[in-house]
Amino acid sequence: MKAELKGLHSPDIDNLENYKPLDDNNFGFLLQVLVGIKGENSEESFDAIVCTPKWIELNYNKNDVILGENFIIMFQYNYKKLFNIISDLINNIEEENWDRIANKLDRIGKWEFREYYEPK
Repeated sequence: MKAELKGLHSPDIDNLENYKPLDDNNFGFLLQVLVGIKGENSEESFDAIVCTPKWIELNYNKNDVILGENFIIMFQYNYKKLFNIISDLINNIEEENWDRIANKLDRIGKWEFREYYEPK
């Protein structure tokens, strides 16, 4: 079973391809990475913050400790680079089932079903 990038979306930005940050050194936004099984018409969301080091510095306290999970750090915004790195990573994942794929992808962005457990 292969993973497939179905799309990138942000509730913060209308058009990711044409987005121009007000300050190239200081931006941050929620990115929803939509992924499904190759050839199937379904997808699930993996959420990450795309930001610059300056944004982290200005949005966190000096006493904070950040483990880096679910952050995609860029020094300047470039949609093609962002899309290509995510696409290459996802399209090279092959596992025996969706849960294994999703657990790998959860390192990139928080899986929308990360903490979901079916009642017994």
